[in-house]
Amino acid sequence: MNNISFNKFYRKFNILSLILIVISLVFLIFKGLNYGVDFKGGTLIELRTTDKTNNISLIRDSFNQMNLGDVSVKKFGNETDFIVKFEKQNSNDPEFIKNIKNKLSSSIGEIDFRRVENVGPKVSSELLKSGIIAISLSLAAMLLYIWIRFEWQFSLGAILAIFHDVIITLGLFSIFSLEINLSIVAAVLTIVGYSMNDTVVIFDRVRENLRKYSDIKIFDLTNISINETLSRTIITSVTTLLALLSIYLFGGEILKGFSLAMILGVIFGTYSSIYIANPILVALNVSQRTIVKEEEKN
Repeated sequence: MNNISFNKFYRKFNILSLILIVISLVFLIFKGLNYGVDFKGGTLIELRTTDKTNNISLIRDSFNQMNLGDVSVKKFGNETDFIVKFEKQNSNDPEFIKNIKNKLSSSIGEIDFRRVENVGPKVSSELLKSGIIAISLSLAAMLLYIWIRFEWQFSLGAILAIFHDVIITLGLFSIFSLEINLSIVAAVLTIVGYSMNDTVVIFDRVRENLRKYSDIKIFDLTNISINETLSRTIITSVTTLLALLSIYLFGGEILKGFSLAMILGVIFGTYSSIYIANPILVALNVSQRTIVKEEEKN
């Protein structure tokens, strides 16, 4: 059996996590998030050029000359396929898209608009509200599940671990001005589930060991439980990361934001299940007596 002293570093990593959370909150409050067209409103165009020499810089320059507001250009699929997002200016003009296509054709050659999507401010605000509600409901459901499955001390540790993962992940997106769209909301919801799953596995072992070793204090018992589940944690995390890294490297620009959020979530989720959730049990001095009392109540 492994015998790594994770518990010796509880305090140091808790301080590190606190610093990261404070930095993340500062950026989220004062800088905010870089919302994409899904939440901000605007126009998305998927286009294909016939000239393989056309690159992102050339296409971006052509769009910038049209005074369309913030413009984002990414490769999509083949070398000649691009996704262009910009703030919509003349939504009531039926010739708006046609004029853009004509101007582009004159500057970069023949092009084909394969898809055009418009997101209005009202729709985008509703999407943002729905995304926040979805994340909040998932956190509430997780809290209820852990409260029923375990004791309240375990529930508190699991929820704090989830908040830790989500806040730091969003903080990094704010720091580096990475785009937030609907796929990132899906990634955050997946992060919540992954972090909870990893935490529950360790918590199950902690509770079993609380019944088994009545003479061992929670500080050492959490360390025993982490070591006993370590192989499962490593295998799950590594295999998940390998798949996500493949998506990030070879899945194209459109999947990079989603896969990056997932990669960060898996890393922080694995970390928090060890250094956030378990130290909460130590701080609350969970013991075999706690488990017995809760079971007698039920």
